[in-house]
Amino acid sequence: MNAALPDPAALATRIKAWGRTLGFGAVGIAGIELERAEAHLLDWLARGFHGDMDYMARHGRKRSRPAELVPGTVRVISVRMDYLPPAGADPETVLNVPTAAYISRYALGRDYHKVMRRRLQRLADRIEAEIGAFGYRAFVDSAPVLEKPLAQQAGLGWIGKHTNLLAREAGSWFFLGELYTDLPLPVDGPVAAHCGSCSACIDICPTQAIVAPYRLDARRCISYLTIELKGSIPEPLRPLIGNRIYGCDDCQLVCPWNRFAHPAEAPDFAPRHGLDAVRLVELFAWSEADFLARTEGSAIRRIGHVRWLRNIAVALGNAPGSTAIVAALQARTDHASALVREHVHWALERHAKHAATGCT
Repeated sequence: MNAALPDPAALATRIKAWGRTLGFGAVGIAGIELERAEAHLLDWLARGFHGDMDYMARHGRKRSRPAELVPGTVRVISVRMDYLPPAGADPETVLNVPTAAYISRYALGRDYHKVMRRRLQRLADRIEAEIGAFGYRAFVDSAPVLEKPLAQQAGLGWIGKHTNLLAREAGSWFFLGELYTDLPLPVDGPVAAHCGSCSACIDICPTQAIVAPYRLDARRCISYLTIELKGSIPEPLRPLIGNRIYGCDDCQLVCPWNRFAHPAEAPDFAPRHGLDAVRLVELFAWSEADFLARTEGSAIRRIGHVRWLRNIAVALGNAPGSTAIVAALQARTDHASALVREHVHWALERHAKHAATGCT
């Protein structure tokens, strides 16, 4: 610990100002006591809601005990950064065009991990220039960190019924990042929740993954199914996915607080390669080389080409039948991956049934 820290309150004020200068929408300081969040996490794990995300349990209580993850930690500097693209196709319009591919808005631009980590490092460098060497580690969804409870304790917002962080002045279209530090800074208090009786996010969820207020069964969540899940998407859930091929934003699109959301200031989050509104058939034709080239520097690359094709095959199976769609699917029936072949055959069978019954 930096025992000689002069005027912690004044330093905390300067840290917040530096963070805003670096492009963070808000900066807050949290303590490291997360007992309630830990109990919630353990209950969530016990119910099996994490699905195949074994890493959620692998680190034990380090996720909810910052000082065990990074010895010496006494405070967490929590930051948020807006990511909603200021330009590009309207998300609800894309969702209503079943032959178009819907990609979660956070993944349209540059990989946020790299963008935020660089800025967090610059914030740490600025602190060090002011007070000298100090202990810290920067995290951006890259370690066992309970980022939303920490952000809540830092006063950046409250956890909504959809389990995302919400801010009255900024909605929920933002990323979170943290600096674990040994600086004994004054902490900010949590803000009150303002969801009230609203259940819009629960009602809109295509797969009913929000099984109760503040409780998400990830096994039903489209973001989990299209990003985290490595194997076969359960057949009963496939028709509910619609044209969402990477993530899902429905609970955010319907949230009343997002009328106060701010567009991203960072040009890094602008849509690339027209992915904000592109035809499913076009994406399904990408070779692995195409996929790697066009997702370079993007969060999308993490799922790989096989899961990319799996997801698009499901969306094509949900789209209205056409010669182009059936031909695109048939071109992948002999794909080297059994996972791709399975989902392609499901999609083709779906179109065959619709054709036989005269449905579209």
